[in-house]
Amino acid sequence: MTDDQNADRESGLELNPKYDSNGLITSVVTDDSSGDVLMVAFMNAEAVDLTLETGVAHFYSRSRQALWKKGETSGNILNVVEMRIDCDQDAVWIKAKPAGPTCHTGAASCFYRIVKNDRLETVE
Repeated sequence: MTDDQNADRESGLELNPKYDSNGLITSVVTDDSSGDVLMVAFMNAEAVDLTLETGVAHFYSRSRQALWKKGETSGNILNVVEMRIDCDQDAVWIKAKPAGPTCHTGAASCFYRIVKNDRLETVE
């Protein structure tokens, strides 16, 4: 990529995600109301497009090698309020209104434990 293309990606107004060698980009999802981090997942180009088109968060499962709509089976979808991309367009931040618990464990957030030394404590 030329310096001009990098400059366009970093300061321009065109969406041009920089996917990794597997065609993925990291996505961080926060609760629009509380600001809490809900989850971290990966998106491919199709997931980005579907998220933008539908207003509902879509991701790419590396373990299943498949596209997935968050909450498709549980009903706990993530309604996108705002989607941002970082300066070099290699990470996405989604502010969302969750329709229920975000974590597959039933926790409100996937970040429900605090690291204390070499132990974990559940967040109240």
